[in-house]
Amino acid sequence: MAATRIGVFGGTFDPIHVGHLVAAVNVRHQLRLDRLLLVVANVPWQKAGSRSITPADDRLAMVEAAVAGVAGLEASRLEMDRGGPSFTADTLEQVGAANPGAELFCVVGADVADELATWERSDVIAQLSTLVVVNRPGAPLPGRLPGWRVVEVVIPALEVSSTDLRARAADGRPLDYLVPDAAVHAIRARGLYAAPR
Repeated sequence: MAATRIGVFGGTFDPIHVGHLVAAVNVRHQLRLDRLLLVVANVPWQKAGSRSITPADDRLAMVEAAVAGVAGLEASRLEMDRGGPSFTADTLEQVGAANPGAELFCVVGADVADELATWERSDVIAQLSTLVVVNRPGAPLPGRLPGWRVVEVVIPALEVSSTDLRARAADGRPLDYLVPDAAVHAIRARGLYAAPR
């Protein structure tokens, strides 16, 4: 019997948007993953202190709303439940321990791939998983990554950024077609990204 194939796609998801979801469904399809976990960072160590981060419970609610009913995609609160800073190596160890014998895939954007050496315990990430680099057509590939098993997944070029979406929401501009409808409803219901009064 073939091993279960599980993808781990971590992020701040502040907010989740169509770019994240297009990457997720394309990775799941191309690599024939049984499950793809969209893991909401508890404390994203690379962003902590650089800007205000929406509370993790609110970010999880947006991800849950966005992936509800999408086959094979799951919102995950593993890093939230663990507490403290979110490190991918810890998450992969936890997913591996909960799913003995599973083949693990760590999903990152091409913009992040060259920074992996700076990640906490990057050697553990390389040992436990196949790195999935999500690339846009025409975008440069990351440099060589010795010691890593690497697969590239090319997705349509979508110029969507969470920074811009937060600004749009604060200004009252529409998020339609940039953020899944269910996630837009979660944003509005929770009063997220409203401009300060």
